[in-house]
Amino acid sequence: MNRQGAHLGGHPILREAFTPKLISALREGYGLARLRADALSGLTVAIVALPLSMAIAIASGATPAAGLFTAIIGGFLVSALSGSRHQIGGPAGAFIVLVAATIDQHGFDGLLLATMLAGAMLIAVGLLRLGTYIKYIPHPVLVGFTTGIAIIIFASQIRDLLGLTLPGKEPAALIPKLQALTAALGTLNPAALGLSALTIATILAVRRWRPNWPGLLIAVGLAAAATFLLNLPVETIGSRFGGIPRALPAPHLPAFSLDKLVEVLPAALSIAVLGGIESLLSAVVADGMSGRRHRSNMELVAQGVANIGSPLFGGLCVTGTIARTATNIRAGGVTPVAGMLHAAFVLLFMLVAAPLASYIPLAALAGVLAVVAWNMAEKAAFAAILRHSRADSLVLLSTFLLVIFEDLMVGIGIGVVLGSLIFMHRMANIVTVEAGMDAGLVDYDEEGHDEPQANGNGKRDGEIFHYKITGPLFFGASSHVATVLDRVGPFPERIVLDLSGVPFADSSAAVSLKAMIDKALRHGSAVEIRGAGRQVRAVLGHEGIDERIVSFREIAQKPGKGVIWG
Repeated sequence: MNRQGAHLGGHPILREAFTPKLISALREGYGLARLRADALSGLTVAIVALPLSMAIAIASGATPAAGLFTAIIGGFLVSALSGSRHQIGGPAGAFIVLVAATIDQHGFDGLLLATMLAGAMLIAVGLLRLGTYIKYIPHPVLVGFTTGIAIIIFASQIRDLLGLTLPGKEPAALIPKLQALTAALGTLNPAALGLSALTIATILAVRRWRPNWPGLLIAVGLAAAATFLLNLPVETIGSRFGGIPRALPAPHLPAFSLDKLVEVLPAALSIAVLGGIESLLSAVVADGMSGRRHRSNMELVAQGVANIGSPLFGGLCVTGTIARTATNIRAGGVTPVAGMLHAAFVLLFMLVAAPLASYIPLAALAGVLAVVAWNMAEKAAFAAILRHSRADSLVLLSTFLLVIFEDLMVGIGIGVVLGSLIFMHRMANIVTVEAGMDAGLVDYDEEGHDEPQANGNGKRDGEIFHYKITGPLFFGASSHVATVLDRVGPFPERIVLDLSGVPFADSSAAVSLKAMIDKALRHGSAVEIRGAGRQVRAVLGHEGIDERIVSFREIAQKPGKGVIWG
């Protein structure tokens, strides 16, 4: 094992694949100009992350301080170890539902333990170089998932947007939640409604007329100032949480036991899958904006380390965040130092301005998340899929509805399975089999209407029969191919199988071909295989179709001519 590890570690390509982009950037040289650009970008991202981190934490059922700890510790570790130059880590809206459910079921310590376990899983997935496969999740699944999450996030903010008072705990499921909120409409707080409307209007106005200004921070600051100056009767961070601390807590391990570890394992798996998907999507977006290429497996290792480090300080799940990463690129960040400085600036804000955070109204943070939810919902992509593809619409709606009414992981799992089945069906339909008595092959349908006919002596009118197969031969297409090949009636002297149009074959297809060859050999025909590529030839060889063909001759009922490879 040590020998293998040394070998892998010494391989230049592998070594580069697991090198953080920070090291690559520093190798290029790091001067004052780059530091200035990264510092400005880091400050810009920190201004965006400050209110957003608190809002996400509150919506997740945690304290605003937990969101800030996540941005500081998790954000620093992600950028320091990331496989992307521009990735910004922190708490993400996509985790709100999952984190809230985990806290509800296992308590806050259970969430910390599940997050650390998820971090270990992400490190293992990255080191095993499995990060590449996450990108194969179908587009309709991602659209359905993100749109479903957006609706759940918005529904979770209605209470604070309207300042409603509920007689008991707010239900977690969507329909009971909406029923409880509707019943509580009589408790609507006009001041809270006005603050949330002011927050949303300010964010939209700044985005339209001054897009380079920090709209989220301006909106939250205005709402906090109005609450303080007018002494508005609304809930604030101070009234609900007692404010936020002015220092990081000492690192500590959550309560741990084997039974607790088993209990939180499903939640940990969900956090790992969702974190891996979200972070790699963010890295892909960053690649498209910057023209760079990320290292997916190193990215997963970085996310894993961050998800172990963040809970040690009382932080939440960490992932790459698309909006903050895009802000980093637009603000001119050039290396991972920008993300590390963003974490340092958030820490500075917490140390200096913690008392002021007590005046931030929860209605304002709910307004921030309402805008986040609107931006998350992929409205144009959702409508385009519904218009253009019935099969993709099935995948989209299944994922969307299951995410909303059942569970995040169930929605993703069912969506991926449906998407895979539809893809295999489409691939199977592109496989064609042409047949004819000479090199100019003639198509015939599954009823065999144009199939060459036998003469009165039970022999075909010709000595050589050709089959040309085109397309990937895999288990989804093997039954169709087997049906066509099995229609050989009276056997000719030679059967030619042209596989030059087959880029790939699996064992199911090889078994079908073997059955056809068996039958031909038993009836005294020679079989010639032409144009098979190396991969196809290897798969056929595993099923016993090779130059020796001894087994076929031994089981033949009549002397056969064997298999000839062209």
